[in-house]
Amino acid sequence: MKKRVLCVGAAVLDTIFRVRELPKGEGKILPYEMVQIAEGMASSAAYAVVRLGGDATLWGAVGADETGERICRELGGDGIDISEMTRVVGAPSALSTILVDDRGDRLIVPFYDARLHADPPAFTAEQIGGFHAVLVDVRWPTLAGRVLAEARRVGVPAILDGDVAPPEILETLARMADHIIFSEPAARLLSTAEQEDELVLELSGRFPEAMVCVTFGAGGAYWAPQGSTTVFHQPALAITPVDTLAAGDAFHGAFALAVAEELGIDQAIRLGSVTAALKCEVFGGRRGMPSRATAENTLKRLPELVLINQ
Repeated sequence: MKKRVLCVGAAVLDTIFRVRELPKGEGKILPYEMVQIAEGMASSAAYAVVRLGGDATLWGAVGADETGERICRELGGDGIDISEMTRVVGAPSALSTILVDDRGDRLIVPFYDARLHADPPAFTAEQIGGFHAVLVDVRWPTLAGRVLAEARRVGVPAILDGDVAPPEILETLARMADHIIFSEPAARLLSTAEQEDELVLELSGRFPEAMVCVTFGAGGAYWAPQGSTTVFHQPALAITPVDTLAAGDAFHGAFALAVAEELGIDQAIRLGSVTAALKCEVFGGRRGMPSRATAENTLKRLPELVLINQ
């Protein structure tokens, strides 16, 4: 039976331009490739779940406009359940312009109208209990917090995509989750620790009820089990990146599905690592999400887990 993962948060229409170099000042820059695609943190993670063989439901908000219809049409067409998406009259759907250079690095300019997330929808314990894991991002913090709290209450794994956001939002949501995956920039908003293992240890002590992981891009992922002072390092797969956009979302979606499948945390992080790496080899944001067969075959090439301290 396919495992069901609820993803809560961003749904955006991205315009992605491929350029030789990211701009260093004002002027005009001419892209040589372009794609428009509906994605966003929770949306891209949901697509990773689908590509890896799970069922993904997305709770997000779009405007009652043509852009919102396109976002829902594209995400639904790619196998994500968007039946519970919120459509907001009087607010424009979220848009983002993104530049990706020849090294795979990106510059993102997103716009979210605050009215999109002003009125979170109600839900029941039965709805949350029908999922095998929930994954929330930081774009709709009120709804994310309620979903995390209810998931913890009914015994469903509650996973936070801790990306860059105001520190008070990160702090609040992290205290509600039992699995936290911080990006390095977000983690450094909450800690002054320099070394990777020290950063993870400090955050693990700060959020003792959760497994804490921090992703460092090509530097791999460092993590500590819940309530432990042991730190592990999962080195990243060696690749030549083409587009790092949605790599973190690939990691989060794969991790959430693995947790839903009741795999071990080390296996979940390994699946997340290869899924993110393979995504980076393809231009076009979430379009690079690999299939489960490709991801599992690639696991054979992923470096072994390293015990940092105990």
